[in-house]
Parts: sequence; structure tokens; C-alpha cells
Amino acid sequence: MAPPPPATGGGSNERTPLLPSGGSQSGNSPFGVTPQRLTHMLDPKDPDSLRELGGPEAICKALMVDPKVGLKQREQIGSDGSYHSESFQVRREVFGRNTLPESQSVTFLQLLYAAYNDRTLIMLTIASAVSLAVGIYDDTWGSHKDDAVKVGWVEGAAIFLAVLVVCFTNAINDYQKEKQFQKLNAKKEDRTVKVRRDGNEVEIGVQEVNVGDILLIEPGDIVPVDGVYLTGHNMTCDESSATGESDAIKKGTLDEDRDPFILSGAKVLEGVGSMVVVAVGSQSFYGKIMMAMRQGESSETPLQRKLDVLAEQIAKYGMSAAILLLITLTIKYLVSCALAPEFPPYSIMFSHFVSIVIEAITVVVVAVPEGLPMAVTIALAYATTKMLKDGNLVRQLAACETMGGATVVCTDKTGTLTQNKMTVVRGFIAEREMRSRSDAQSFFEQLPKDLQKLLMQTIAINSTAFEGPDERGHIDFIGSKSECALLGFSKVCGLDYRSTRADHKPVRVYPFSSEKKTMTTIVPAESEGTFRIHAKGASEIILRSCTKYLDRDGQVQELDETQRNEFLRYISTFANNALRTFALAYKNIDSSELDCCNDDEAPLSDLIWIGVVGIQDPLRPGVRQAVEDCHHAGVIVRMITGDNIETARAIARDAGILTKGGQAVTGPQWRAMSPEEQHALLPRLQVMARSSPMDKQIMVQRLQERNEVVAMTGDGTNDSPALKLADVGFSMGIAGTEVAKEASDIILMDDDFKSIVKSLRWGRAVNDSVRKFLQFQLTVNITAVLLTFISSVFSSDGQSALTAVQLLWVNMIMDTLAALALATEGPTDALLHRPPQQRNSALITFEMWRMIIGQAMFQVVINLLLLNHGLEIFHLPATSSGMAVLRTMVFNSFVFLQVFNQINCRRIQPHEFNVFANIHRDSGFILVQIFIVIAQWVLVTYGGIAFSTVPLTSSQWAGTLFIGMLSLPVGLLIRFLPDLSACFGLESANSPAQQHLPEVSTARMRMEASVRDVHHAVRFFSAIRSSQLSSKPGQQPTIDRINSNFLNESGPTVPLNRASTMPSGETTAAPTAAVSTSSSWTRVKKAVDKTNGKSSV
Repeated sequence: MAPPPPATGGGSNERTPLLPSGGSQSGNSPFGVTPQRLTHMLDPKDPDSLRELGGPEAICKALMVDPKVGLKQREQIGSDGSYHSESFQVRREVFGRNTLPESQSVTFLQLLYAAYNDRTLIMLTIASAVSLAVGIYDDTWGSHKDDAVKVGWVEGAAIFLAVLVVCFTNAINDYQKEKQFQKLNAKKEDRTVKVRRDGNEVEIGVQEVNVGDILLIEPGDIVPVDGVYLTGHNMTCDESSATGESDAIKKGTLDEDRDPFILSGAKVLEGVGSMVVVAVGSQSFYGKIMMAMRQGESSETPLQRKLDVLAEQIAKYGMSAAILLLITLTIKYLVSCALAPEFPPYSIMFSHFVSIVIEAITVVVVAVPEGLPMAVTIALAYATTKMLKDGNLVRQLAACETMGGATVVCTDKTGTLTQNKMTVVRGFIAEREMRSRSDAQSFFEQLPKDLQKLLMQTIAINSTAFEGPDERGHIDFIGSKSECALLGFSKVCGLDYRSTRADHKPVRVYPFSSEKKTMTTIVPAESEGTFRIHAKGASEIILRSCTKYLDRDGQVQELDETQRNEFLRYISTFANNALRTFALAYKNIDSSELDCCNDDEAPLSDLIWIGVVGIQDPLRPGVRQAVEDCHHAGVIVRMITGDNIETARAIARDAGILTKGGQAVTGPQWRAMSPEEQHALLPRLQVMARSSPMDKQIMVQRLQERNEVVAMTGDGTNDSPALKLADVGFSMGIAGTEVAKEASDIILMDDDFKSIVKSLRWGRAVNDSVRKFLQFQLTVNITAVLLTFISSVFSSDGQSALTAVQLLWVNMIMDTLAALALATEGPTDALLHRPPQQRNSALITFEMWRMIIGQAMFQVVINLLLLNHGLEIFHLPATSSGMAVLRTMVFNSFVFLQVFNQINCRRIQPHEFNVFANIHRDSGFILVQIFIVIAQWVLVTYGGIAFSTVPLTSSQWAGTLFIGMLSLPVGLLIRFLPDLSACFGLESANSPAQQHLPEVSTARMRMEASVRDVHHAVRFFSAIRSSQLSSKPGQQPTIDRINSNFLNESGPTVPLNRASTMPSGETTAAPTAAVSTSSSWTRVKKAVDKTNGKSSV
């Protein structure tokens, strides 16, 4: 990404532009500079190009604008004297408007075609056409031409209807999500900015800004265009969303040795100023990246690839069964014809062959998984609707199920793990300690009244921050983050900074500077002719300037060395906990001392110490639990932040990301490693600090090379390439830029890490729902195909056990209704108590195959038993009416077997024996079952000729219901069968082929770190013994001798069984140690002290 100029310090030396320069081409431009020349100096920032152009003054002249006057509001005359009816017409023809070209909106028909462009749906369409043609032929000229009710066309029409439902559901979902996304972005487009026109300050919409405009900026503004700094005071910008530079950048002229370039997307933190606009719209830094994001293409998800393969395999097996049935029935019929006393006429033979072909096609139609796409669609549509209520706007439906297989989550710190709001969390004021931010108000109330007043004065007066509307229109503090934290502290304490400022007008202000690291304000004191100096800044600097301090009672005391060391101890404690420390001090002076004050140097001598506060961006509530949930789910959480490594470590420890034995590195250290070294570090890497956008991309690439499914969060424009590259990209709905949202798959509407865990739960729920439905449908498919095949082959008249219309109802049960029942169960906590699936794992596990085949065999045996011995079992007469009742009972039993098998399929994991768990919360499942039972009663009672059924008695209903219920105990027995997956070459649900386990678990890292601690302790004790033996009698071993022996102790470190990815001979110490052993060292030292009977070694 574009680095800051050398004057700002740090950054990359890369000089290659981020994106190729585009722009309008105009051969006879009236301006003295081209758009390409202006954008070239911005991407990357190039001060030399600015000097070649002659500086800001020359650019203004070339753009035909006076910085003091601005553009003319009615600029209608070109340089050639021609008149233009529209203002700024020539300027906009050359440099463009500050709008992005309308992205080619996808029409509903295009979305419909994209949804249909699926191999399974195309295969179903072909099956539908063949079934429809054969059914119409059979109704018109075939064996059913004399039937009263023509139903041969229904099967083909039903399959085609299922295809339409899937296509329209997908298209409608995509269309709604796109509209919602556009509505979300439109809110940020509707804002105004201040420019100078005709010498006056005016407000205009951001779309009306032109190249050459003099833009006026102040704290809180989000700069909408690229520009070059002209004039201003103490202006600081946050360009992290565009460049990845986490530090605030001071803006100024080249002569001041500061950064003169202001990029679109930058946020003004403090100061005011003006700039000349040099690039707008698609020519700006933001615009070029936004246009690049429109060129991405989505790839197939792991589940989609598995389903495509499965659909092809099912189609092949169904076709094979159909061909086998066709050959078998043909041979059987020809043999029967040959053995007959008289050979039948050719017309009868032809009609019979057509019936055989229809039977074979029926097998293909039954075998085709037309409900599979519908189940996936319903599961995704249901999940994305519910996810929106959980704070996740899913832009790509496929991202929902991809998230279910995520193995790594790479998350930002600011705004995602933390609240993105600096807060005073610790304090030591007037010898009183505030231990947490929740104690702020009670702590303040315990202070003496005079000290309360003094503390609020120094916070409110000695500050440039203020309260006002932010970019979202919410009232918040604007300005330096540290000053905002102090004002927030005063607000929590119940005080209003405005009244304090209004009562104390400053007579002198010494602004904060990075060189002095202090800010000082002088205001009139209460006594006539006296003034009060308020100072704040870096703790060590302020403390060095103090000679007195305030005690617990608010009285001034002399600052001796003991008290100074006490204050330093608190400063060190706060800093070690990654808190930003700010010291507060004051002193009173008279008018003569005020006159002696230097205008450039603040009077920082003989100050009175008030106290020190620790400021931190606190964790969001529930983040630690969310990270722990990820660990339980086998998902590794890695924090990637632009903060320094000490702060990153502290926040990561608090969040539970950085565990004992884990590693933390900085971005420069990561980039300096070879790919092999990066791969060796990755299993233990948990934190990356001082990272750049390129580091994120490299991280995603390395993880994907290790077959990981990576979820990445990002909020800035510079994060968009990594979001595109990740398997699932999360952008921030509040703090995220439009570019980041455009590049992402899911938008976190609340910017909260907990929402990522919710999406993980829903993703796994979608994957489980598809597997549940798959297990159910394959059971019905295999049962129906086998039953049709066996009954057709072995019956005397070649008639199937179930008629074509009955099979249609069974198909509807196992397709649409089963999809509604099994694909709409919400996520449970149990989903996060198992590891993620491997990217290339089999879609159907051994446990699923065991249940599918077991239930299919049981149902086939039951139905064949009923067909052959049902008359005796149910005491029915051997007449045509008795056979009609028997066939109705067979049909009824078959349906009830499917109803109770749906309950069986609610749980597919090997350890889940209770299939009724949480069924009372699964209202959709219960309603579908009730509907099936009611519809079955209607069909049986009133189906008549159409469904080949007759009404049943209550005892016959009870008998078929009992037969259906047998699916439940049979399912339980099948679950108790041993795991024989290895014998059949299948993947068990708990096998490494199914579960993605981390190469180095957190438990193992803790164990290795503990082994190192023990080893250090053993060496330490050994050093003590060596020192005691080598010392003279009666002489106590000194700490220097012990340390010398400890450090020089010979012998290799304890060998550990490390991961295969770690190079041989390498220890687990990374470029930076993740967790110190200071606590273990302290325990060892205490033990030694106790042994020697001394207070110290």
C-alpha cells in the first residue's frame, strides 16, 4: 500500500503504484497539468513529483484557482473564451466528477440465470423433460390411456416446479441482499463539505467537489477527495484505512518537513487547514481501489464442490439401476413370451416394452436428488435471514456455509475485539488508586472537593478535544484519542467540561507536539493577578518537571526520592499492562512570572504532581467468551493489528488469544522471513503487531497453502485485497469503508467479534442441515429404487409396490417437506464443541452410510414382507378388495417409515443418541410432520382412483403407525454398531480425514512452555548448588555467582516433540517471546529464599 513520505517516519520503501493510473484523456485541456500527473504523485506518495510540479502554489496556478478566493461559483467560460451552460463543465470533462461510475446493476433475470447455471439443476431439468414426455405419451397412447384421471405428467411437472422454486428462491435472496447493501452504502454518500468559492465559505455535497476546489477541513471530517496541503494549524490525520499506517500523520508543507498529501478516506483528528483538490471520483486513491473491487469473481465453496460430485455419482448409480431394470424386465418378458403357447402380437409387445421403459425411467426419476438443491437453498436462506438479526449481513450466500468450515479467524484489534474508544481504566491520583474504569465515579467522589475541582479543570481546560456529531451523526468526543478518553472520564464522573471551559479562558496555549510530548495551558486563577499552569503529557517528562505533589488530603507536599520512585512504580505498572500513561500537573504563578514566559517554550518547572492515569481501548463485553468458544470449536484465532507489540500482547492475553507458549511477531519480522520460516512459525503464531495490509495477504496465502479455511476481518480500504483473498471476508458495518464492504462476503453490522462466532454457529448449522437432509433423502432414494426394482422383477404382472402417483407424494415428502423440516433447525451450543471439518473431507461419513444402508434395508424388508404376507398378518381376505386395502397399508406404512426416519435424521453425529433433543424448539420440524400426517390421512381416505387407495380403519391406521415407529429403535440399534469405517475405506466422523485439528494445540503449547519453566527452575537450583559448593565455608553464595552459574550451565535444552513443520534444531522461541516466565521465576525464587531462610538470594 501507499507508504507515507520519509518525513513522517517509518513505512515501506516500495515505490510501485498501488493501482495503474487511469483518467480522462483530453488532447486540448485548458489546464496546465494532466490528471495522470496529479494522481502519479499520490500513489505512492512522492514529494519529488510535487517539487517537479512547482509545489502547491504552482499546482493552484495550473488548475486556474486562487487559494484565497477559490473557484468561481459560476465558472462557465473555458480558457478559449467559449461559453458553457453548465458550471465547471470543462473542469469536469478533464478531471471527472466526484462520483464513481454506476456499477452495472445485476437484473433479477441475470440473478435467475446465475442461480439456474448449476449442473444439478440442469440434470434435473433434463430428467423433468424426459419424465414429462414419457408421462404424456403413457397417458395418451400407453397403458393409462383409458384411465379416468391422467396423472402421468405430474412427476415431470413436479420436478420442473422444484427447479423453479430453487432458482427463484436463490435469485430473490441475492436481489434482496444486494438492495440492502446498496442502501447501507447510500447513507455515507449523503454528506456535505466546506469549500471556498468566490472568497466565501460554502457547504456543498461531496458529489459537487471539483479538482481545483479549496477544501476546508476540521477535526472529525472524513476527506472525500485527494488533495495537497495549503495552510493550516497543527493538522493531524488518521490514514490507517487507506495506507495501513497506524500512527497519526502530521500534515504540513514540504518546507516544514511534513506530509503534504491528504488522501481520500483520511480522518482529521485535530487541527484545521485547507487543501487544493487534485483528484476526485475514480481518479482518487479511494476511487481507484473501489473500482478494482468491482472486478472480483466468486469461486465455488467446499460444500458446492462436494454436492456437485455427489449429484453426479447419484445420477450414475440411478442410471445404472434403471438400465439393469430395463434389461432384466426385457429378458423376463421375452422369456415369458417364448414359453407361452402362443407368441403375442407385436402391438401388445410394443405396448409392454413402453411400460418397461416407463418403469426404468421412474427409477431414474426417483434416484435423482431433486430435493438436494432445494435443501441447500432453504438452509442458506433461513440462516442468512436469522444471521441479519444477529448482526451479520451476508452479501454472498455461499459465505454462510463456507464459514461453517472455517479453521482460522484472523481478526483486527481496534473496533472488533476492542470498543475503538480510548478509556481511562486505571489511575493513581493524590495517592489514591483507581483499579478499573467501573470504579471511576466512586473513586472521584472519594477525592477532596478542592481536588475534584482541580482535576476537572486540568482535564477540561488543557485539551483541544470537543463533543460533537461524528460521521454517523452520533454525539461523541472528537479530537486526540487520549484527550477524548480524559473528557470521557470527566463525563462518567458526572461533570460538564463545557461550563469549565467557558469559565476559564486561556491566556496562553502550548499545543501538544510529538517532540515535547506535553501540552500546557495557562488560565487566570481565582485570586486576582494570579494564573494557573495546567500541564499534561508523557509521564516521565512531567514527573521530572515536578518538585511537589498532592497527598491523599489534597495538600501540597515536597516530592522526595522515595515518593518519586513510588510514582515511577505505578507508571511502570501501567505501562507493563499496555496502558498509555498520561501525567497531570499544575502550579500557580503571578503576573510577573507570566510575562517572563517564553512564547515557544512552556514553563515546565517546579510543577505540582496531581497524578497519572492509564488509558486503554478496552475489550468489548463478551469477547473473551467468544474467543474461548472459538477454541472449543477447534478454530484458531489470530490477532493482526497495527499497534506496537507490547499493546498487542496485552490485549491478546486479556482476550484469551495469546496463550502460554504462543508466539507474537511484528510485521517487519514476518516479512523478513522466508516462506519456509513463516510456515514453521504459523502453528504457534497467535499475534502479529505493527502489521501492514501486505502482511495480511501473506498470512492468508500461507494459511491457505496449509489447506486452512481462512476468515479475515478488515475495516479499511487497504484491507480489501486480503478480504478478497480470504475464504470469508468480514468487513465492519460501522467503522468499515465502502471499499472494504465491497470486498467482503459478510458485513458485521455491529463491528463485534461475537458476531463472527454467531456466523460460525450458523455456518455449521447449514452444513449439518444439508447432511441431515442428505442422509434422509438417500435412505428414501435407495429404499424406493430397491423396492421398485425388486417388486417389478418378482411380481407376476411386473407391477411396482408403489404407483407412480404414490411415488410422487413420497418424492414430495423427501424433497420439499423434508427440506423445510431438516434445513430450518437453528444452531445449538453443541456445534461449537467439535473441530471443524477438513476442506476435502467426504460429505457422507461412515456413520451416515451406516444409518442410510441400515434404514434402507430395514424398510425394504418390511415392505416386501407386507407385500407377500400382509394378507395373513392383517387378517385380510384374498380378494381384490383385500389387496386394495393391503396396498394402501403398504403405502401408509412406507410414508410413516419416512416420517419417523426424519426424526432419526435430526442427529447425525456418532455421540448423539437423543434424536428428540430440543425438538420442542424446532417448531418448523413439528409443523411439517403434522402437515404430512394430515395430508396422508386425506390422501388415503379421499385419494381413491388417483392415488390407488381405500379408506382404512382405526386399527389399520394404528398398525401402520406402529410399523413406522419401528424406525426409531432400529436407528438406535444402528447407532450402537461398531465403527468399521477402516474396513470399508470410509471416513468416520471422528477420524482425522473428517476433523481439522491444529498441528500444535493450545494445550500442547502450554505444556511445552511449562516444561521450559521447569527446566529453567532445575538449572537455577543446580546453579545455586554449584555456587554453594564452590563458595568458602560460611560464605553465602552471591546472586552474581548464582546467575553466572545459571547462565553458564552446560547441557542442551530439554528436547520437545515438536510439530513436523518446525525445522530440526529450532527451539520454540520466535522472533519475540510471547509469554514470559516471570511468574514461574518468582515462584522459584521464593522457594529458594525459603530454603536459605533469607528474604532474598
